This record gives sequence, C-alpha cells and structure tokens, in this order.
Amino acid sequence: MTPHEHTSVTMAAVAAAEVVARARFDGQGLLPAVIQQWDSREVLMVGYMDAEALRRTLTGGRVTYWSRSRQEYWRKGDTSGNIQLLRGAELDCDGDALLVQVEQIGPACHTGERRCFDVDPFLPLPAPPRGEATADPEDPER
Repeated sequence: MTPHEHTSVTMAAVAAAEVVARARFDGQGLLPAVIQQWDSREVLMVGYMDAEALRRTLTGGRVTYWSRSRQEYWRKGDTSGNIQLLRGAELDCDGDALLVQVEQIGPACHTGERRCFDVDPFLPLPAPPRGEATADPEDPER
C-alpha cells in the first residue's frame, strides 16, 4: 500500500473544541494518550497531549504530542516517516486519559520496534488461590 492510499479521520473544529473542553488535563496541562493499532487492537505506545496537541490530532488526522523533554509539539513520523494516522479516539470515563486508535505506518517505537512494549515483557501473574479475596467489586479504583 502506498502512502496516498492510507486515510485518516478528522473532526470539525467545533466538535474538537467540545472534546478538548471535556478532557481533564493534569496539573501540568497534560493528558496521557494510549496509542492503539486500530485493527489489531495492539497497544503501540503512550504519549502525552496538551489541549493544543489534542485539537491538532482531532482536526488534522495525524497524531500530535507534547514532548515533555523537549517542551515542544511533535508529530509521529515527521522525521522518521513512521506516521500515525488517526482512526478514532475516546476519552475514558473520567476524561483524564485518552485512547487513540491509529493506522501505524512503520514502527511506533523510536528504537525501531513495532511497539514500545516489546522490550521487557513480564510473565503473567499467577491467579490467586481459590477462595482468596480478589479486588472489591464496590471499589471504584479497581
């Protein structure tokens, strides 16, 4: 598939402003964004957006982040060519995290790996013994 065959979705500026207004940014003005491949649902990476990066992402169709280390905006792929085309986005129930579905072109990780989570996998935790208490179903933080 050639680059011109890939498509993204965009949102009108007014609708994007409504989403930005609903988002609950942290004390530094940032919102964590979990990036997911739209068709396989694999988690590719986590980045951060401020209100402007979220607006640019929703209206432009390419995912834009705020770099906490460089203190500047960056679009995935502008230098590497490994772009992320927006396919969908959802705020979580509290509005303080964002799930972004993308069409990832090339590796998502700066190391050249497909996903940023390929580096250090952990074994699954064992199931608790039968009859042992698990998370309290009434606990909203579970």
